[in-house]
Amino acid sequence: MDATLQAKLEALPTEPGVYLMKDRRGEIVYVGKAINLRNRVRSYFTRTGDTRFFVSLLDQVLGDIETVLVHNEKEALLLENELIKKHKPRFNVLLKDDKQFISLRLDKHQAYPRLEVVRRYQKDGARYFGPYSSASAIRETLRIINRYFHLRTCTDHVLANRKRPCLLHQIGRCPAPCVYEVPSEEYRKSVDEVALFLEGKASELVDGLRGRMKQAAGELRFEEAARIRDQLLAIERSLERQKVATSDFKDQDVFAFHREGERLLVYVLYVRQGRLNGGQAFPLGSQEFPDEELLPSFVNLYYDQGNFVPEEVLLPLDTEDREALESLLSERKGEKVRVVVPKRGEKHDLVLMARKNAEQAALERRRTRDETELVLRRLRERLHLRNLPRRIECFDISHFQGASIVASQVAATDGELDKTRYRRYRIKTLAQQDDFASMHEVISRRLRRGQEEGELPDLLVIDGGKGQLASALAAVKDLEVEGVDVVSLAKSRDLEVHDRDEESARSPERVFIPGRKEPIVLRQNSAELYLLTRLRDEAHRFAITFQQKSMRRGTLRSALEDLPGVGEVRRKLLLRRFGSFKRVREAGIEELTEVLGPTVAERVHAALHGHPADDPEDPVRESSLLDAGALVDEKSNEGSPPDSP
Repeated sequence: MDATLQAKLEALPTEPGVYLMKDRRGEIVYVGKAINLRNRVRSYFTRTGDTRFFVSLLDQVLGDIETVLVHNEKEALLLENELIKKHKPRFNVLLKDDKQFISLRLDKHQAYPRLEVVRRYQKDGARYFGPYSSASAIRETLRIINRYFHLRTCTDHVLANRKRPCLLHQIGRCPAPCVYEVPSEEYRKSVDEVALFLEGKASELVDGLRGRMKQAAGELRFEEAARIRDQLLAIERSLERQKVATSDFKDQDVFAFHREGERLLVYVLYVRQGRLNGGQAFPLGSQEFPDEELLPSFVNLYYDQGNFVPEEVLLPLDTEDREALESLLSERKGEKVRVVVPKRGEKHDLVLMARKNAEQAALERRRTRDETELVLRRLRERLHLRNLPRRIECFDISHFQGASIVASQVAATDGELDKTRYRRYRIKTLAQQDDFASMHEVISRRLRRGQEEGELPDLLVIDGGKGQLASALAAVKDLEVEGVDVVSLAKSRDLEVHDRDEESARSPERVFIPGRKEPIVLRQNSAELYLLTRLRDEAHRFAITFQQKSMRRGTLRSALEDLPGVGEVRRKLLLRRFGSFKRVREAGIEELTEVLGPTVAERVHAALHGHPADDPEDPVRESSLLDAGALVDEKSNEGSPPDSP
């Protein structure tokens, strides 16, 4: 350790705060928090017998340490969380996928409430149930509710505008409050029963239904009594499958982990109203720091993403900032939250159960990694690659009748799709279709960016045959890129069959490699071929959706260009506000005025609806406007990565 760093360690403050470890290049590699910064940071250099890989390399890796002082542990937790999300240090716990688990939302403040599938909890007064760890679990729950409780499933917009009942009403699964006068008291009974069912309160729900069944039978309403009987049987079967985990009927999240060297897997077990409700594994790599540091950091990040905060959080080990974490979670939930480290009893059993799930999930992932490693090695051997293809990128070109030419880049890391590395390209150098030149441009742009960022894949897979492969190889040669393998994958095609009685045959998928005239045919149904074709099909899908989106946007712009008083600036404002020509056409004058101003809004509204305006429009032109708008699909392909440079 150099003298400058040693002096900085000696001068560290003893107050609470956050420390940032940087490597020799100035990149932040770890962010930690501490009640006493001096004791925590110096412990990395004074511990005896510490065999962690990162600690053994601190003298070589560490270039600087920065500290940020705060008032208390709670502020340290918040700041650590923000810095981890901002800098993404490679030795910290990172939750890269911000997609939340699905839950059910029931807003009793609505006139006719319905169940909605949501991914984020909000403080809006509605009831939330879940989370559900799989789509199949929530589908089964919704199937029972839709069949036996008869809540509406349509959106508020459809409810307000529907003119006749839908199919669900015709098959007896919805009372159709959108059309008919449905007594609110009767509908509220169904809403309350749904809430009891989702909470797992079997006795209250079953007793109430049995009372209604007997009353209906006593009043000779036998069809209704039979329907309630079927409802009772289905509910009892469903509730029997829910294992009672605790006797205090609380909402709990149970955390446990399993470590194998630097690999850490955290498992979260969900308990709702005392019943097991599922669980989820979070595999994490390059985790060299102590468990008592990483686990609170993970819990903080997990709930910061908008996940439901239960009444109790059970942890497998105690940490010095447990009280601060408890205070922070209570503030997020708006009521008291307990963070407990149980030592015995039912809660301790839950922690042990979560730990067993973590061990099993780690075992399955290890088995999967071993199988993936074998597939990648076989692929390397069969295609005569220089590199083990851990990072693969696949490219495809798409166009519509020679226009709207775009390209896609999809990626896989260790055999799994890696959507963080997906990219889309608009072809910039060509005015007409030329697949070979388009591929050369796209590969050149990708490799040039990779050279600048120091990040290149092990293998490039090109969708096409020899021509596309030659174009990609030319781009590699032009940029003098070394160490990247390139192959092309040609689709199977129909073969000519001369015998009329013989069914048409198809060629196998073929892989072309540099320096070899004949293609390589991988064994059909092999894992290696499946990996390549899966990537190729994903690249094709991604390119097609982007190309269709570009065409829709182009059609929308063309339609908006014909509106009176709408130039480039106002066109962008309309696009940003409404998103489709259909929604522009449906907007009232008040909404258009907010974007365009009163004068232009009246002219646009008149042109779209055929009303007389201050400046009369050509009826032929007006008709063409409506026809153009009809071509625009209001659905958009959301969530795609941005265009690449």
